[in-house]
Amino acid sequence: MKLFYRFCGNQAIKQLILLVFLISVVSCKDAKEDVSNTTETNTETKAQTEKQSVLIETFKYNPKDDLIISVHRGGKGLKHYPENCLETLKYVNDSIPAIYEIDVAQTRDNVLVLMHDNTLERTTTGTDRLNKYTYEELQAFNLVDDYGNETTFKIPTLKEVLLWAKQNNVVLTLDKKRSVSFDAIVALVKQVEAEDVSILITYDIKQATEAYGLAPNLMLSVSARNQKELDWLLHSKIPTQNMLAFTGTKLSPNQFYKTVQSHGIKTMLGTLGNLDKQAKAKGEVPYKVWRDKGIDLFATDRPFDVAKALNITK
Repeated sequence: MKLFYRFCGNQAIKQLILLVFLISVVSCKDAKEDVSNTTETNTETKAQTEKQSVLIETFKYNPKDDLIISVHRGGKGLKHYPENCLETLKYVNDSIPAIYEIDVAQTRDNVLVLMHDNTLERTTTGTDRLNKYTYEELQAFNLVDDYGNETTFKIPTLKEVLLWAKQNNVVLTLDKKRSVSFDAIVALVKQVEAEDVSILITYDIKQATEAYGLAPNLMLSVSARNQKELDWLLHSKIPTQNMLAFTGTKLSPNQFYKTVQSHGIKTMLGTLGNLDKQAKAKGEVPYKVWRDKGIDLFATDRPFDVAKALNITK
């Protein structure tokens, strides 16, 4: 009899343990779903409560819109005007209508500045890695143009460039370097209320999802170089209205651009590099051909040449 009761007791304990385990599994699953749902809800709430960038409307695809020039690194190959330099942005902006791609890096004391390279040698009179210096220490160096000419211009902060862009209604596309987080950039954009002039550049679906989660009210430059990448984006939680599609630095079939645009998304071709060289060799004619393919923006190292070829004036 004692053995019988012992056996029944053990069985009861086993059943109790099994029941507790099943309950914990279900609870964990529900908790994960709750976290996921909460994240999505938070993003939706942000989108509803935060001021939506006007760029979400103005950058919506419209076949009647003129082609837009995006100036790579804020201006390259310009004598006495270095890349990622506020004075260069002002110089180009005085002559042609354009938007500006700029690179965002971070100093040792966490100041966001404009700089493409990890090191200072190519574009400044300084040496070594940028993040070894505080912003104040960087002021000892001058910017250098693409021909090695030293200027009197200094490495600008992202804050001062955002304020200039806001004051002059100039659109910036912000390309973060590895040392910088989207959090830091978004926080600064919000701090100076530059949402209406700021586009965040992302390179894959993971970055795009992260950026959208942090700033659902901002425009995003997303990578859509082929149908596969476009499908990833279309099946993500990111609304198409928030997307500007960078289609790469190689030409795609005409139909692909039409497919992207059918979702209300503008297309951007990176002519910088080989395509710019092709255009230069052929008397700028290719710019007209590429525009007629249905491309909405050219990201170029030759903004003045594109403007001249396509008769784009202020």
